[in-house]
Amino acid sequence: MSTLKRLKQAALHSLKTVGAFRAVHGSAWRRRRLLILAYHGVSLEDEHRWDGALYLSAELFRSRMQALAASGASVLPLGEAVERLYAGDLPDRAAVITFDDGNYDFRARAFPVLREFGFPVTLYLTTFYSRFNRPVFDVFCSYLLWKGRARTLDLRGLTGADERFDLKGAGARAAVSARLRGLAREEGFSAVEKDELLRRLASRLDLDYEELAGRRLLHILKPEEVSELAAAGVDVQLHTHRHRTPSDRALFGREVEENRAEILSMTGRGADHFCYPSGVYERAFLPWLEELGVRSATTCEPGYASRESARLLLPRLLDVSSLSGVEFEAWLTGVAAALPRRGASGGDAAYGAQPAARA
Repeated sequence: MSTLKRLKQAALHSLKTVGAFRAVHGSAWRRRRLLILAYHGVSLEDEHRWDGALYLSAELFRSRMQALAASGASVLPLGEAVERLYAGDLPDRAAVITFDDGNYDFRARAFPVLREFGFPVTLYLTTFYSRFNRPVFDVFCSYLLWKGRARTLDLRGLTGADERFDLKGAGARAAVSARLRGLAREEGFSAVEKDELLRRLASRLDLDYEELAGRRLLHILKPEEVSELAAAGVDVQLHTHRHRTPSDRALFGREVEENRAEILSMTGRGADHFCYPSGVYERAFLPWLEELGVRSATTCEPGYASRESARLLLPRLLDVSSLSGVEFEAWLTGVAAALPRRGASGGDAAYGAQPAARA
């Protein structure tokens, strides 16, 4: 733990001791603001040890929901929360829960906990890998390299390059992952060809690809699973079809419309709320989203939404494994707004700084 983080936690504990958490939590300032919580995954197995920015352990996620319930927060459906925010009609301590991507672990791990607490949830679903139901290429590439981190990998049989990497270091693994993603992009690999590349990578790392894939690790929900969740009350919303936001207006519109059509076919409901893949956006996207009838869009920039927030640039708190319990509580109460932050808490970290194509 860094010195800055230790000092921050000590300050928060002191503020809690003197009653600042309680005072801010019940304040008019907090009543005028909406906290939108963002999650990506809850581990089926060891995913949180691979990437704690994308995955929480099942135990940690449950503790977060327990803290949310204990705080007396008013957890609202996203659509209702957005309308009440701009109407100036939020209830006390308003919060929203969102999940990005639509991974299988949402159904297996997260939704049972949410249902137990009676919390509504919005699932921003990217749809290509729902029908092509294999491991998502970019993230599974990274995961396989982490699983094989005790090995040295020769890339000649994968990329043709005469390069060897000791996978113990995170930097080496990131470099290999970048090379494999670059190969797939430059060669224009189809989803089937990407899946075959993952199989070859796993083989060179002495990992059983089909056994790992059979556990549904880093898989998107199947269409019938999305239908089941929607029938159980999950609000399914837009996250693009291929987890990418092209800078071309027509291509951008196609990503949203294909995503919307797939969600309609799976749920029987329209979708008009959007989440930027990887948390990355351009100002040019805003009028395009308006033309597409999108009512709100969320980022991964940390903060509280207020009536002054742009509807298509709503901030969220990306909850990550490294966030301590007292830091999470500070966000629930509103105290976190007074603390300095070093920029965004991150988007879909494993996808990198640019929008990542899933297909």
